Amino acid sequence: MTAPTNERTPVRAYAVWLTALAAYVVAVFHRASLGVAGVEAQQRFDAGASAVSLFLVLQLAVYAGLQVPVGVALDRFGSRRLIVAGGVTMAAGQLVLALATDVPTAIAARVLVGAGDAMTFISVLRVVGFWFPGRTVPLVTQLTGILGQVGQIVAAYPLVALLHSAGWRSTFLGAAAAGVLVVVLVLATLRDTPPGTELAPAAGLADVRRSLALTWREPGTRIGLYTHLVTQFSGTVFALLWGYPFLVVGQGLSPATAASLLTLLVLVGMGVGPLLGRLCGRWPLRRSVLVFSILVLTAGTWTVVLLWPGRAPLWLLVVLVVVLGTNGPGSMIGFDFARTWNPAERQGSASGVVNVGGFVASLLTILAVGAVLDALTPGASTAYDLDAFRAAFAVQYLFWAVGLVGVVKHRRALRARLARDGVVLAPLYVAVSARLRGGSAYR
Repeated sequence: MTAPTNERTPVRAYAVWLTALAAYVVAVFHRASLGVAGVEAQQRFDAGASAVSLFLVLQLAVYAGLQVPVGVALDRFGSRRLIVAGGVTMAAGQLVLALATDVPTAIAARVLVGAGDAMTFISVLRVVGFWFPGRTVPLVTQLTGILGQVGQIVAAYPLVALLHSAGWRSTFLGAAAAGVLVVVLVLATLRDTPPGTELAPAAGLADVRRSLALTWREPGTRIGLYTHLVTQFSGTVFALLWGYPFLVVGQGLSPATAASLLTLLVLVGMGVGPLLGRLCGRWPLRRSVLVFSILVLTAGTWTVVLLWPGRAPLWLLVVLVVVLGTNGPGSMIGFDFARTWNPAERQGSASGVVNVGGFVASLLTILAVGAVLDALTPGASTAYDLDAFRAAFAVQYLFWAVGLVGVVKHRRALRARLARDGVVLAPLYVAVSARLRGGSAYR
């Protein structure tokens, strides 16, 4: 994969990127649409928390399971075709959900949404890689991930308002129509590569297998996967499904206040993303420090909230949401690890592998939270008490531990490789002091 080599980014690159970004915004909207409609879904389909969790778990399972195959297809067919296929598939899923009256049909609808969603994000990242100079790719990648979360804002406000005023069927028919519109936009304006770009011929099956094996054996890919896992899942679980019920049912907030907090989560991410992009660009060998910082802040804040006697005060919930807002931008560091440690011809598969981490952890956490809530709540009631929520959200500690071990292990492998190449990292406080004095951060 080759990005433009000229210093100035052509204006057309921004136009192409904005089109791809619009497709990603709509994909995030489709992905998040069930989260704010979770209570209505339980009522419409007469389902408990575990069943509603299953909707989203299967959606994310399909998303995660398709990442590597989509990465391979991406290198063969290009971003435009995959984004169009993903948009059509998600629109079909929302159409089926609009008409669904039973749990199996609703599950099938969310599976379609997950399949279409799987084709979108890494396809957009490939567009960025081709159309922008290498020095700007990390920042544009962060902006893509953050600005794409506008789809969550659309889900939190207009979709909720439409759901309450127009009802289930009209709301999800409108969501399907939005998907069709963005497909038309992509067909009209998106191009895979700048004019004159020469692409290598598509690899054969044996080459694909060899490339995937090399991608997986690369410690830079694996630290990217565990980075994505440990930083992403908590914010994703909160935003996609269980945050809204936790705030409204568990903490007693009004629906409007809960929606405002979910919006704040997205806005914080938009502000933090560019900052993390710049820090990664300036301190490329210190990216793991950012990962550890986000992990400590997230796990620490959740610990305070879960141990707080009674309902947490609003200011503490605001702090929780602000911290969770760093999770999405933090997970983008995983793609930066994979990009810098894999050659150009393996970028698609490497991004696919990384993207599996956070979404596997997210779907398992969503399922576990639903199971714990049902186990601690009598019958099919949705009136979960605060202690049930506390026990349910405690399952996050297992996944934080798994992610932390993975990041530390592969961080050591990468630093050992650097040491063999003669690059030895100084302790962080020494590196910062040296940088402030204008010296070297290495020794």
